Amino acid sequence: MDPKWQAWVQERKALIDVAMGRAPADVVIRNGRWVSVQTGEILPGTDIAVKGQRIAYIGPDASHTIGERTQVLDAEGMYLVPGLLDAHMHIESGMVTVTEFVRAVAPWGTTGMFVDPHEIANVFGLKGVRLMVEEARVQPVHVWVQVPSCVPSAPGLETAGATIGPEEVAEAMTWEGIIGLGEMMNFPGVFNGDEKMLAEMAVTYLAGKTIGGHYASPDLGLPFHGYVAGGAEDDHEGTRMEDAIARARQGMKVMMRLGSGWKDVAAQARAITEGKLDPRHFLLCTDDCHAETLVYEGHMDRVVREAIAQGIPPVTAIQMATLNTAEHFGVAREVGLLAPGRYADILLVPDLVNFRAVRVMAKGRWIAEDGRWLIDLPPYTYPEWARQSVHLARPVTAADFRLPSRANPTVTAHVIGVVENQAPTRHLIMEVPVENGEVRPNIERDIAKVALVERHRGTGIVQVGLVHGFGFTERCAVASTVAHDSHHLVVVGTDEEQMAIAVNKLAEVGGGQLVVKDGQVIGLVELPVAGLMSTERADVVAQKARSVLEGFRACGCTMENPNMQLSLLALAVIPELRISDKGLVDVAQFRIIPVLEDGA
Repeated sequence: MDPKWQAWVQERKALIDVAMGRAPADVVIRNGRWVSVQTGEILPGTDIAVKGQRIAYIGPDASHTIGERTQVLDAEGMYLVPGLLDAHMHIESGMVTVTEFVRAVAPWGTTGMFVDPHEIANVFGLKGVRLMVEEARVQPVHVWVQVPSCVPSAPGLETAGATIGPEEVAEAMTWEGIIGLGEMMNFPGVFNGDEKMLAEMAVTYLAGKTIGGHYASPDLGLPFHGYVAGGAEDDHEGTRMEDAIARARQGMKVMMRLGSGWKDVAAQARAITEGKLDPRHFLLCTDDCHAETLVYEGHMDRVVREAIAQGIPPVTAIQMATLNTAEHFGVAREVGLLAPGRYADILLVPDLVNFRAVRVMAKGRWIAEDGRWLIDLPPYTYPEWARQSVHLARPVTAADFRLPSRANPTVTAHVIGVVENQAPTRHLIMEVPVENGEVRPNIERDIAKVALVERHRGTGIVQVGLVHGFGFTERCAVASTVAHDSHHLVVVGTDEEQMAIAVNKLAEVGGGQLVVKDGQVIGLVELPVAGLMSTERADVVAQKARSVLEGFRACGCTMENPNMQLSLLALAVIPELRISDKGLVDVAQFRIIPVLEDGA
């Protein structure tokens, strides 16, 4: 018999023996209320018997599975819920490594994640993806990895640190732990028939794996239909009820997103509560959560609570975070429901409406109780090359952030307008004053300067633009090497000297996010791994990230998550205006435009 068959046969025989009462279970949970997401029922008086990593028996009485060494726990009527699954997310957005992300979220009840390491891929390419896959493999919970599809995300409009094409996707599809293709962000490329994008999708389709979608446009006309025809199977970029309805009707899975900056569940839930659409085609995800949210507010449990608060029945909301997701990715034989043969990923939850797990089991082991870890989770060691990613040609000066103009006394400017708690920006056209041949920041009108400093190859490129919406009232600057998607170094400031200080300090510490006010660093989180992730524990990173948020507030910014908005200013695949190493990007037209109309 083939060894692979033999391993499966022996595991199943062990499960059968426990279910039949011929052998004892390792763990038995008694007297719980089974949330059967597969039938939509809640069944009281339920026992679960676990053997090894999997469920052997679930039913009204597991006494026949209890032996002398069986660990027995009385659930005392608490709900027995499948471990929660995040349908789409980026580890790097938490500013921590895979291990530290797991440390932060598993006690909240997340036992499975579908990860798109798009961020590290834009810095290091396929070898960065391999790092994430290898770290994911040793976790006590399930971490599946998608191959990033758009590296760079906007070819011709930005230069990433690496490239990934169909050949790299084909190679990665052979790796253990790869679940599919990451979000296909180049939606114009798809509906225009770009063969490179379609080839990446073809490789994934022929491998029998899931093609992730990303249609970041409100246009539900022919471009949307063309994108769906290209093969994307899900989408998390909807922000309106009509977006959810259109995607579901076209056969896509609707991923309703609640991250640190994106709050799209409320609007799209109306497709179910008001539109009466079948909720089995809806999934829940976080997309991007920073460390502070993870440590202090929660993860997928937070999304489930939000869905319930919007009128979705608790069992339905749980389905969206468990079975629906597992079925979409083809892993419902392993996770997503409490049933024999599945991994024993089990949450004990006292109250479904105020959803919070008090005990968490993953792969048959109790890993957390009341938010505390019960097992060791050793840190993961990254190679030295992964810590060397910020390469500036030279220290920058205030002169690098000049925005010269020949106009007098004003000039028409194209200004990036940030939108709080949303990924899209606005394309603002404003008349701005020209002083001594250049445009300066203007605190009174909430106009700051934004600059992108190339950091992958040390080219010395600095592109300067204008941004509105941060509300800064002080002489300050904020900078980040987390700058989706190409992850150069982005800086926003009301004073060019402060901007130079911020950039040079960030290069000195190897990347991260920081705030400078009146020449002093008042908020800093160091992110040495690819300029995206810290090697410290999530709670430490959360405290440092909080110092950055406090720094924003000290500069006068009242936005809820301004560091997330900062990190998206270079996201050249979501409308309307962004900045890249090529210049100011009009995403609606997919072209570079001048910042100032005089052409200077």
